[in-house]
Amino acid sequence: MNMAAKEILQGMIECGIEVAASVPCVNLSALLTNLDASPIRHIAVSREEEGVGLCAGAYLGGAKSALIMQNSGLGNSINALASLDLLYGIPLLMIMSHRGVENESVCAQIPMGKLTIPLLNDLAIPYIELEAGGDGLHTIEDAWRLAEERQRPSAVLIKPSYWRGDR
Repeated sequence: MNMAAKEILQGMIECGIEVAASVPCVNLSALLTNLDASPIRHIAVSREEEGVGLCAGAYLGGAKSALIMQNSGLGNSINALASLDLLYGIPLLMIMSHRGVENESVCAQIPMGKLTIPLLNDLAIPYIELEAGGDGLHTIEDAWRLAEERQRPSAVLIKPSYWRGDR
C-alpha cells in the first residue's frame, strides 16, 4: 500500500471507524483496494446518498462510520446530508478526493472543484484540506473529532498533490 493511503486508513482505524461506505474514484483507489483487508467493514455503494443513509444507519446501530467518495458526490448527497445527518445530529467522516483543482486535466471536474468548499460552508460542514506534505493520519483524527464534537458531518478534502507527495 502506498504511504498516503496507509496514513488515511490508519487514521480511520485509530478513530474507531467500524463501517465505511465508498463510491469509486481513481484518486482513492489505493485506499479502497486496502480497505477490505482492514478491520473496517467496507461496503461499496452505487451513489453517494446511499452511502449517507448506510452510514447513518450504522451510527444509529452504534458504529462509527465514514463515507469515502469524490467531491463531485457532495452534490449528489446534499439532500441526504441535510435531511438526515444535519437534521438529526449524526456525525459522519467524509473522506473526499478533491478533483477539479491543482491543474485538473478533466474539464468536467472543474465546476464541482470550485463549488465544493462553498457548498460545505453553506451546509456548515467543517472541512480540512489535505495536500502534499500533510499528515493524513492526524488529519483524519482531527476531522473525526470535529464530527463527534459538533454532532454533524465533517470532511477531509484530499488534494491530488497529497497522493503524489513524497512520503
